[in-house]
Amino acid sequence: MSVTYDDILAARARIKGQVDHTPTRHSRRLSELTGAEVWVKFDNLHYTGSFKERGALNRLMLLTPEERTRGVVAASAGNHAQALAYHGGRLGVPVTIVMPEGTPFVKIDGTRRHGAEVVIHGADFTGATEEAKRQQAEHGYIFVSAFDDEGIVAGQGVCAVEFLEDAPEIDTLIVPIGGGGLMAGCALAARAIKPDIEIIGVEAAMYPSFTAKRKGEEPRCGGQTIAEGIAVKAVGDIPFAIADPLVDDIIVCEEADFEKAVAFYATLEKTVAEGAGAGGLAALLAHPERFKGKTVGLVLCGGNIDARMLAVVLNRELVREKRLVVYRILGDDRPGMLSKMSAVIGGLGGNIIDVVHNRLALDVPAKGAEFDIMVETRGAHHAEEIREAMKEAGYDMRMA
Repeated sequence: MSVTYDDILAARARIKGQVDHTPTRHSRRLSELTGAEVWVKFDNLHYTGSFKERGALNRLMLLTPEERTRGVVAASAGNHAQALAYHGGRLGVPVTIVMPEGTPFVKIDGTRRHGAEVVIHGADFTGATEEAKRQQAEHGYIFVSAFDDEGIVAGQGVCAVEFLEDAPEIDTLIVPIGGGGLMAGCALAARAIKPDIEIIGVEAAMYPSFTAKRKGEEPRCGGQTIAEGIAVKAVGDIPFAIADPLVDDIIVCEEADFEKAVAFYATLEKTVAEGAGAGGLAALLAHPERFKGKTVGLVLCGGNIDARMLAVVLNRELVREKRLVVYRILGDDRPGMLSKMSAVIGGLGGNIIDVVHNRLALDVPAKGAEFDIMVETRGAHHAEEIREAMKEAGYDMRMA
């Protein structure tokens, strides 16, 4: 192997005191919900908001004095960028970051705030990497991969060392996979500490590059995923070579799984997770029977999500739970109609959030109107109760 457990321990000693040992906590709420004993490693609480700090700092500290003077360049959707920018600034190493179009503003702003030069280029991570390599050739920078680098992998492995020290009872470790640096480091460390531990990876359905490579297939990747931190079209060669023999299984999650996990971290654990960071919980929520009775460790690996996107995700989860429902009602356009509908809804405890009154819908008579009434309910049963009451009151309606 190109990286050993001793390399991970050396990385831990090298970065000690410069990167937080993030907290590990047992989640009673998630345990009750899933039937597993759930422990969470809160790597979203790093200063730059993700696990990337360990690998970035370790790699920077391995640079020669001459390389530090030349500076580094990297392609990143945000978390590697911020970690490299922050620790590069601390160490006096110039940092240039190429970020793909569509990178969340919170990650772009965070990277610039730490002093890096930011270049927006490429439709995706692949395009950003090509531009970073071009800048490397033009300016003589040292290219620092977000994952396909031995120093990065060794640094990321420190996460699992901390996790299993704090919660040695864990028998199943779930880690998101993008380029594979975190998985490779964690799998290597976890196997060295606890050889019989089960190691599960999580990929986004739009970017199943590790799964495809394992099957010997060309990965079919693309699309706008909320888990942009693991939206990588090709897993790194170094991480794959390390992780493939160590990982027991890969779970591929859909967008709704990631959204639900982000919402549950916010509402149950009172913490902010980005889509990729919530990957472990997404897999657990999607397949609770797979993990029932096990002691599961979830690496919450990042919390850098735009406030607007977080608000969208939380509201979409309310819709899924039918705690936000839109009732579409076709009725006469005459005075008092809206107040009568409101009386029925309010009488059953529904809270009207919004009303759209459409007189121009062509499938409604000229003397009629279409009402879209958004209502906050207590859940699916309450939503159905309101719908039935509206029908009994004589309204032609459906849920929009």
